[in-house]
Formats: sequence, structure tokens, C-alpha cells
Amino acid sequence: MSIKKLKVRPRKVPPPNPCAVELGAMLGCWASTGDFTSTSGCADVAKVLHQCMRTQPMRSRAHQPTINYHLARLRTLSKS
Repeated sequence: MSIKKLKVRPRKVPPPNPCAVELGAMLGCWASTGDFTSTSGCADVAKVLHQCMRTQPMRSRAHQPTINYHLARLRTLSKS
């Protein structure tokens, strides 16, 4: 079976995480102090991470076509 009209889209590069530095600092603080509740040593780092997450806009997910959509396309392409 050969499909002549099949198109493959290139992969999209995911957007960078804007709070990655703050999250890394939080994980590093937890690893070094063992303060997983962020009550003493990691409280300042936790506040910075929360502030960063509050100020970032929510990303909406793009609609992903379902498997049924792709199967229907494959069926129409294979009939041609």
C-alpha cells in the first residue's frame, strides 16, 4: 500500500518554561536542606516561585485531532 498524498508536519519546538530558573532553585533548595514543606530555609525561594507562576499567563492548549480523524483521513487517502 502506498500513499501518494500523505503529508507530515515538522515537529513544533515547545515554548521555553518562563519559571524554569525559579523551579530549579526550589528543587535545589529542597535537595540541599530537606525542607519539603518550605517553612524555614526554602520559604524565600518558594515565594519567588509562586510570584513567577502568578504573573505568567495561562497557556491554552491547541486542539489535537483525535485518532478517529486521522483514521478517516487515511481511509480517504487510501481510496484515491
